[in-house]
Amino acid sequence: MKTDLQDFEDFMKRREEASRAFVNGDIGPLDRIATHVSPATIFGPKGDCVAGAEEVNAANESSARLFEPGSENSFEILHMSASDGIAYWAGIQRSTVRMKGKMEPIPMDLRVTEVFRRESDEWKLIHRHADPLKSESKA
Repeated sequence: MKTDLQDFEDFMKRREEASRAFVNGDIGPLDRIATHVSPATIFGPKGDCVAGAEEVNAANESSARLFEPGSENSFEILHMSASDGIAYWAGIQRSTVRMKGKMEPIPMDLRVTEVFRRESDEWKLIHRHADPLKSESKA
C-alpha cells in the first residue's frame, strides 16, 4: 500500500500535465483535479485573492482563455509533503507562454505554493499562491 507521500508524488505528474494544458488554453485537466467544494482559494500573480470553489474555478477558466497553444511549462519542485489527507508542494513554475493578442512568447517564472486535500480517493487542489520570481541576476 502506498503512503500519502508516494501517492502524492505520482499525482504530481498529473498536476504538472494539468498546468501544461492550462498554459496552452485547455482548462479540462486542471478542472478535474481542482476541488469543487469550498473552501478554496487563489492568491494570483497580480496580487488578487479569489475565495470559494465556484469563484476559483471560474477564475481558472477565464485565465486559461488568455493562453494559446504553443506554450511550454515545467515545475521545479523545491519540496513537497503529504500526510493525513493534506499535501503541498513549493517551488518554481517555469513557463514560456503564448498569450492571445501577443506576437512573441512571454517568459513567466512564478514562485508557487499549492495545497491539496483528499476528497474521496483523489487529491484536489484547494489553494494556489503564485507570484513573479524576481530576476535571477548575477552580482
